[in-house]
Order: sequence, then structure tokens, then C-alpha cells
Amino acid sequence: MSINKVQQVYEHIEPNIEKWPVAVVSRERAEFIKELNAFVLNRILESYGENLHELISKAVFMENQRIKASPWKVDPADEKMYWSNISSELDAALLREDRNEVELALLKRIINRYSEEIVGTFDPKIFRFSRIFLTSFFKRIFNRYFSPGKWRWGKKEDLQKKIKLVGDIAKIRQLFSKGTVVVLPTHYSNLDSIMVGYAIDTNVGLPHFSFGAGLNLFNVEIVAYFMNRLGAYRVDRRKKNPIYLECLKSMASYSLLKGVNNIFFPGGTRSRSGATEEKLKLGLISSLIEAQRLLLLEKSDKKIFVVPLNIGYHFVLEAGILVEQHLQSIGREKYIRPPYQGWTFQSIMKLVKSLYTKESEVYMSFGEPMDVLGNRVDAEGNSYDKFGHAVDLGDYFKLGG
Repeated sequence: MSINKVQQVYEHIEPNIEKWPVAVVSRERAEFIKELNAFVLNRILESYGENLHELISKAVFMENQRIKASPWKVDPADEKMYWSNISSELDAALLREDRNEVELALLKRIINRYSEEIVGTFDPKIFRFSRIFLTSFFKRIFNRYFSPGKWRWGKKEDLQKKIKLVGDIAKIRQLFSKGTVVVLPTHYSNLDSIMVGYAIDTNVGLPHFSFGAGLNLFNVEIVAYFMNRLGAYRVDRRKKNPIYLECLKSMASYSLLKGVNNIFFPGGTRSRSGATEEKLKLGLISSLIEAQRLLLLEKSDKKIFVVPLNIGYHFVLEAGILVEQHLQSIGREKYIRPPYQGWTFQSIMKLVKSLYTKESEVYMSFGEPMDVLGNRVDAEGNSYDKFGHAVDLGDYFKLGG
């Protein structure tokens, strides 16, 4: 990876938002969900065959446990009634001659409910507004109110200079026309997905990436309004039943198959210690390999390209909470939580003073682009092994020729 200073602001490779892959798929959301449902159904039938009663029973049990133990404001109002009805219909199916057909219909209903929850939308008008809003927001975080030669937090160009790019950005931009690009960032803050998306748009000059957002973030209505319209797909970490997990994984694979560029956080959650994650969540990552396999089956010349990204902040807004959670995890019963002080006039004034007088930067270090199996790729998308020999990605997916 190049460590030399690179150009910090690039022209957009596709200024027309309506042509971006995430916008195209969003306009055809109903058809996308229909195709996704069929894709998930086939995957489940391949894994579980026609023995669907146990699968659905497990989903009903786990969902009822979740509803009791961890209800959220964002949960649908009919959640309890919905799963009660599914349970009743599943029990009644045992006495019917068309039991298999009834259970298959129930499975389709559950899959569609999950797909409707997971799949987001993308509104170009909201995205244009977000560009303006986030520029103003990030200027107040990264710039001082007054600086020599600047006035009131500076201009957009001043903010863009605060976003430091490292890596072979030119190659990443060129690969965009050769296939689907997936960025795998480190994860330190709830602002990461927004920060990365903003930098990719304003500095790297690439179309918007879809990204996963924890469903808990949608508990805040204003956040939910924008997330729902900026290409985010919803991830509910409370749901562990096999049907939901297959829907989530298939959503990632199928969106890549449709050419939607994605941001995946391989660490799964924010790093509490501030260290780069060592243990990665392989569920969504494995969807990259599946998407590449499907592209090869379709005899497509498109490839999935993986770009690691290390984010470096001077500070993280929610650092206090993260540090406390880290100390709790390593100290366990020995950790004594300090008394909660709450917001005081002094602490509020200290925060306001910092916003007006402090400035910061964010470093985004892009790693060497790879294919889904870790082989280095050149600017044309050709794969090479560690010895520099050209490799055919399709050979990895063949069995007995």
C-alpha cells in the first residue's frame, strides 16, 4: 500500500445520482424484494429440505423470547400478535392433509416480513440534503470557529482538507467500473458509516455505498428518517433464528450480485478499547464469496473487490461510554463504576468551548484492493497470488473439474 500523501479531493466518477447502483435498485425495491424472497427460500430449502416445522417453530420460540426480554420502540406494533398467529397456524397445519403447503406458505410470509424490514431505500433528494447538512455538521467537529484567514468554521474545501486519504485511491476508482467494490472499515464510532460515506462521496468521488445500520439506531425518529432513505439496510442483532440470519446474509449477497457497492464492518461492533479488531465476524463477509460464486455461475466478467480501510480519529464523540464498557469487560467484578455526575453547567460550557476552539482531522488509510479470496488485484481487476502469478478466480470454485 502506498503511504505517500495522495490527492485529497477527486472529481466524481458519476455526478448523476440517479445512475448510482444503490439508486437504481431502490427504484425497483418491490421487484428486488420479490427476487430476494425467492433467493432466500431456495437457500433455506436447500439447507432444511421439506422439514420446515422445526425451523419455523424455532423462529417463533426465539422471537417470542426476544419480544419479552428485549423490546424496542422501533419494533412493529403487531409483533406479538403476528408471531402468535404464526404459532397457531403452524400447530393447526399438523392436522391438515396439505401440511407441507401450509408450512411453505408460512415460511414465505416470515421471509417477506424480514426482507421488508431489512431492505432500505435510497432517496436522491434526501441524499442531496444530507450532503449539505453533513458538511455543516462535520465542519463544526473538525474546524475551529475562527482560524487565520477563515470565517465561521471555514468552507467545505477546508473540511475536505481535514479528511486525509492514504492508499491507492486511483486504483480503487478504476475498479469501480470492473465490478462491485466492498469497503471493510475499522469501527470506533456510531458516526463511522456516515463519516466513511461522506468521505467516499466528497473526497474519493465514488457513488454512495449501501451499509448496515443497527436497528437500535432507528429508535430515534430523526435518525430513522434519514437512515431509511440513505441506502442503509437494517441489522437487528437480537434476532438469532436461522430464517432471519439467512435473510440478512442473502440480502448482502444478492445486493452485491445486483451491483450495489457495500460497506461492511468486519468487527461487527465498535471497538471499546480503541484497538483495531482482531476477531472478525465472518457471517456477512462470507456473503462476498457467495456473491462471487453466483457471478461466476452466471458467467459474468464482473468481480467483487474488497478494500480494507483503517479509520483514525483524534477523538471519538462517545469515547467516555466506550471506555467504561471496555473497563467493565476486562475488570468484571473488580470494576467499580464511578458515580454518575450528569451534565453540569461547567461540562456543557467545556463542550461548547471545545467546539469553538478545537480542530481535528480524520485519516482514512485504504488498503491494497483484493478479490474475495485475498489475492491482490491490479487496476484492471486481474488477480495475482503472493508470488505475482496471474490466477483464475473461477478455479477456486471448481470441484472435480
